[in-house]
Amino acid sequence: MADLVVLDTGPFVALLDRHDPMHRWATEQSKQLRPPFVTCEAVVAEAIFLLQDVHDGLPQVSGLLRDGFVRLGFHLDEQLESITTLMAKYHDVPMSLADACLVRMSELHDRARVFTLDADFKLYRRHGRQAIPLTIP
Repeated sequence: MADLVVLDTGPFVALLDRHDPMHRWATEQSKQLRPPFVTCEAVVAEAIFLLQDVHDGLPQVSGLLRDGFVRLGFHLDEQLESITTLMAKYHDVPMSLADACLVRMSELHDRARVFTLDADFKLYRRHGRQAIPLTIP
């Protein structure tokens, strides 16, 4: 089975905003990685907020979700204890809710790879001490 790609906000936005400085890199990476990508509601909320001034930002996000290119693969209510533990552990970074959800997703799926622009993922550890496989510039 191929690696599961866990999508962070940065590349999500970069894929949809042609003016984003990381658009070309994110597009090239998305061609090499195998969709569908999975993410969480917190990432979708951040992406929609950041794309609010981009022409067709919301319809593009909705389209990727509707078409199955990006899927929601996380239930915060089921993982709340793990999420709050992660956010407390990394309070000095600080860790956002979206980042905590993505780290937890990488723990739940052994072959997960986080597709991100966020260097904080180099600091985060899954299962306490394992480096998280990343696709990062």
